[in-house]
Amino acid sequence: MGNKQFSEIIGLGDSEAKFNVYIQNRPNFCFEQQKGWRSLDKREIYAIGQACGNGWRKVFNVYAKLYYALQGELLAKTKTHSSWQAYRDDKLLQKGSDTALIFCEPEFAIAKGLHIIMGRTYAKSLQLPNTLVWLNQEFAIDTFNRIIVCPYFDYRQLSNQKILFLVELIKTHFSALLTENR
Repeated sequence: MGNKQFSEIIGLGDSEAKFNVYIQNRPNFCFEQQKGWRSLDKREIYAIGQACGNGWRKVFNVYAKLYYALQGELLAKTKTHSSWQAYRDDKLLQKGSDTALIFCEPEFAIAKGLHIIMGRTYAKSLQLPNTLVWLNQEFAIDTFNRIIVCPYFDYRQLSNQKILFLVELIKTHFSALLTENR
């Protein structure tokens, strides 16, 4: 029941986010609101992790580590948090966080912001523009459509070193996009 209903949710987080992460799978978690966008409340990331297992805890942890690493002049929203853990628990995927985790195919012409697609296999299953350039076996970029493909948000696939590489890609190519109207 939860999985069928949950499949109608298109994303978690801020529906107006500029920092959009796309994932192929969905947590098997039943929310009160079952359609459209769902902004999380404090402690819901913890609840999803508890209910859905370590894989989802890793996704949320890596997402928070990545976004927190973009702090400073680029993203002022993380400055008020003392650690990525504090940011995850207090702001990630909430209304006004400027972060989203999306369960459907990207619509680049409509959706604003940066589009990070989690996983090479998932990226290759999508109908991505032919302007996508593979930088190596794990990372690809399309500056026109504001796309980055990176490893899945898991500690082994997107290690701290690879998070830093991804941060540099974002800062180099998309810093103006993420800081406009701040």
